[in-house]
Amino acid sequence: MDIIGSLKPLNIIRSAAENEITDKDEPLSPPALLFQSPQLNCCVMATMGSKTKWDADRCKMGLENTLAKHPRFSSLLVMDEGNNYTKMRWRKTKVNVDNHIFVPKIDLPKTDDPTEAADRYVEDYISDLHKTKMDYSKPLWEFHILNIQTSGASGVVVLKIHHSLGDGISLMSSLLACTRQSSDPKRLPTLPTSTRARSHSSSKTKGVFCTFWTMLLMVFNTFVDVLLLTATALFLKDSDTPIKGSPESGSAKKCMVHKLINLNDVKLVKTAMNTTINDVVFGVTEAGLSRYLNGRYVEKAGYQMASKIRDFLPKGLRVRAALYVNLRASAGIEAFAKIMENETKLESGNKFGYVLLPFEIAIRDDPLDYIRRAKATLDRKKLSFEAVCSFAIGLFIHKLFGTKAVAPLMHNIISKTTVSFSNVVGPQEEISLYGHPLAYVAPTVYGAPQALTMHWQSCGDKMVLILTVQSDLIPDPHKLCTDMEVSLNLIKDTLIKRGLITAN
Repeated sequence: MDIIGSLKPLNIIRSAAENEITDKDEPLSPPALLFQSPQLNCCVMATMGSKTKWDADRCKMGLENTLAKHPRFSSLLVMDEGNNYTKMRWRKTKVNVDNHIFVPKIDLPKTDDPTEAADRYVEDYISDLHKTKMDYSKPLWEFHILNIQTSGASGVVVLKIHHSLGDGISLMSSLLACTRQSSDPKRLPTLPTSTRARSHSSSKTKGVFCTFWTMLLMVFNTFVDVLLLTATALFLKDSDTPIKGSPESGSAKKCMVHKLINLNDVKLVKTAMNTTINDVVFGVTEAGLSRYLNGRYVEKAGYQMASKIRDFLPKGLRVRAALYVNLRASAGIEAFAKIMENETKLESGNKFGYVLLPFEIAIRDDPLDYIRRAKATLDRKKLSFEAVCSFAIGLFIHKLFGTKAVAPLMHNIISKTTVSFSNVVGPQEEISLYGHPLAYVAPTVYGAPQALTMHWQSCGDKMVLILTVQSDLIPDPHKLCTDMEVSLNLIKDTLIKRGLITAN
């Protein structure tokens, strides 16, 4: 169902041309140029569910006082004649917010389950929105208001942003800078800080030895990781599985679904196993993918899944995730709020590297082994400069050969992996956007040359799992979400049985 096409033109609150401000143009950074390339033309979608209906006029006023003042959200992309995207520049403009707000008229079919119909409408709307091109006559962002009762919210907003405006961290920070704590409308949200203790050696000699050994590990691990990155660019690719996409997956039809998970369950596992939330999320992901893929192979073999899972997984599967890592020093939400108040300037574009994370797809007798292996994998990746090297190599190739050489190289590497993966820390408390209390925030990316994109986003007492899938390869994304939740529950139940945590 082509919802977007059937609604053209959408019910825009008001329409007027946006006026360019004659000022010195600013060139795009190399990463921003990458996201304008035909191979990596990506958009960020942030779906926000509200506990109340959305007020379009209140949203307009809020956008005028926040995002419309952001340097990137108030700039046009212009280029010289010839449509050479490598010559694009940012040009300051006066934003007409009416051109960016869309309020479609929604007419849901009458069914026995109107909530399920509303959920499907939102999923189809986002899928069709992905296929529509951005309007380059205005800054590259849109604000779509869908005032329908879904299973998780009384109304939904979909914020579509071209990825060239910023990386995931800067865009999420800019969005959170528009929100306020629900309990105190004058206060910005707060993000959790790392409390992982650092071990201090009592012996100076031991401390020097540990430092030397750590440096050796950093050098060795970085060498191996860069070698594997190079091999991936040349020939090394993931195994063909039911979730492995093709180089053309970036333009394939995608579907986005999400599931709300109790963050306290994740924290219980984290505390009991003395790990980090990242370790738990990665372990649960590996367990959920193993469970889902095993089910797909069971179906392929023509069997029914029994109460006790039998292992139908092929041996030696290579399944990797491309994990994007922010390389910019964290500035905090307050700094992004000051940008929109014209009080300060801050580097807020794209600055990230990526690492290749291996998943060991297997059915394990002990569910806790998924967390143990995840911790070992991530601890090893922390002792590597893979992300920094990937960013530096990209810049080096860009300086030598230009963006038109870097874009197909990155596309080639990413398309040989199976999953795009990220875990983003969100606010600790309940938040409101322009006076609307949020039930959840679910960001994702469209356009990556993979069949599966997976994001974990914390928000208050919830952890939101967001899956963006290639519809013809993964026709049952809700099943994959359920397998992730079941895997977390199995891990938690195992800890309870062994007396390591108590049941709620």
